[in-house]
Amino acid sequence: MDTFLNHRIEIPSGASGEVRTTCPECSPTRRKQKEKCLAVNTDKGTWLCHHCGWAGGLSCGEARKTYVRPMYKPQTNLPAHILEWFKTRGIPADILAANRIGYGQSWHDSKGIQFPYFKDGLIVNIKHRSLEKNFRQETGAEKCLYRFDEIAKCDGDTLIITEGEIDALSVQTAGYEMVTSIPDGAPSEGTKNYNTKFDFLKSAEVIFRQYKRIILMTDDDAPGKVAERELARRIGAERCFRVAYPEGCKDANDVLVKQGRGALCRLIENVSPYPVEGLFSPCDLREEVFRLYDCGENRGISTGWASLDSFYTVKPGEVTVVTGIPGNGKSSWVDALIVNLLELHGWSFAVFSPENWPVERHLQGIMEKIGKRPFAKDGRFTPRMEREVIDGLLDHIDDYFQFIVPAEDLLTVETILEKARVAIFRNGIKGVVIDPWNELDHVFEGKTEAQYLSEKLTKIRRFARMNAVHVWIVAHPKVLIKDKHTGMYLPPTMYEISGGAHWRNKADNGICIHRPDFTVDETEIYIQKIRFREVGKLGKVRLRYCCDTGTYIDDLAKS
Repeated sequence: MDTFLNHRIEIPSGASGEVRTTCPECSPTRRKQKEKCLAVNTDKGTWLCHHCGWAGGLSCGEARKTYVRPMYKPQTNLPAHILEWFKTRGIPADILAANRIGYGQSWHDSKGIQFPYFKDGLIVNIKHRSLEKNFRQETGAEKCLYRFDEIAKCDGDTLIITEGEIDALSVQTAGYEMVTSIPDGAPSEGTKNYNTKFDFLKSAEVIFRQYKRIILMTDDDAPGKVAERELARRIGAERCFRVAYPEGCKDANDVLVKQGRGALCRLIENVSPYPVEGLFSPCDLREEVFRLYDCGENRGISTGWASLDSFYTVKPGEVTVVTGIPGNGKSSWVDALIVNLLELHGWSFAVFSPENWPVERHLQGIMEKIGKRPFAKDGRFTPRMEREVIDGLLDHIDDYFQFIVPAEDLLTVETILEKARVAIFRNGIKGVVIDPWNELDHVFEGKTEAQYLSEKLTKIRRFARMNAVHVWIVAHPKVLIKDKHTGMYLPPTMYEISGGAHWRNKADNGICIHRPDFTVDETEIYIQKIRFREVGKLGKVRLRYCCDTGTYIDDLAKS
């Protein structure tokens, strides 16, 4: 009798219907080895992997198998009209042959140019392009950099990144072999799942380590500029260079066609360093100056609570310090905030939160905030979430959260920032949470606490600005002050945090989370510092706290 175990598919005991499990074909070789990417229908005896495309069914004989990996036979003789078309784009036949460019059935009713993507000697994707500029890729194929195997050889210290295959071939025509292209072109900043559009970088991390200089040659249009900024942010702006296209040209192929090979070579040889914080010339800022002139300074993005947005918004490159009396919900509120930023803006995060360890315990709270239902047991009003819901939530947030859990002897500011930098490259994180400050190892090395704090907060603030991320630091107050008349604890200010005034001076924003009365489901948010007026203003907001799910509801009137 044919069973799932015969095909190395492990089904949880007692499971029935639709089940998700790991794929025996691709999971052992993936970074996310535990991701349940194989969908199994136990009633029909069929399965499909949503990562590698392996599909099959139980039968008396062998299971049928279908793989995403496409069959590809490079053509040695391209049709004359295709060779002529490439010639009009300035790209000769020998470049096409070297890159195994093909031409064949690309749509049901028509043929197209085929750009093969090879990785580790295997074909992992084919990009199809019609002469009318229609595009498609193989369904479910792996996304990686174009010419992956060629650039992995690292023949030199400079790598050039373009926005399309034609541009990469143009640069190669100009004599530069170490050139690649991003696989999907440049996404607009508001594109759904924007951060996942750069997942192709994950498999190239080792490649980028080999190069000292990265030249960014994305298109000279709005999406191209967005892609340029994101690539520089992830790779590290200090290693990046950019080009200034001549008038009337928006990409590498335009320069090759309109001005010739020599002009493209000069363009590449005269690149300018990508702006790095602290190293700007006035002309570097020309674009930003005119944006400010035309549009004014941008506000931060919405927190998800309309009443709070009047006082506090979230802006990349800033540091927010969150304080409050122990047990008043600082961590819970920060988690609720980053969940809002994920759902509203697609932000992703690196989280260092040892007070919530083990990480699976922290995940429980995050999933409650996303699913709006309790995890561990039935709440007062809401039934707990089902296993299938949990499984779906884990898949949903997998690309959006990285948890920093360093070795016990490495709980330093430098370690946290180092791990966060890796998460920026791999996952494009936009936010970093350090919760709480007192769980880090603080070694003063002859400095006073104030000197040490000033140095570390400066380092964190510089990290936020250079990498365009927002950093939240949860810091406990050192002293608690009671109201002389009521005997109730007052909301602590940033001056009450251990280390004193530097918390107030170094942070861009300061927030206090306060619950004066635990008999009512109400939390007060005190905005105690806002450095830049476009981000917000000082004030107080009340949110209703839902203890079943750890969520905060914006249905209370502002004070």
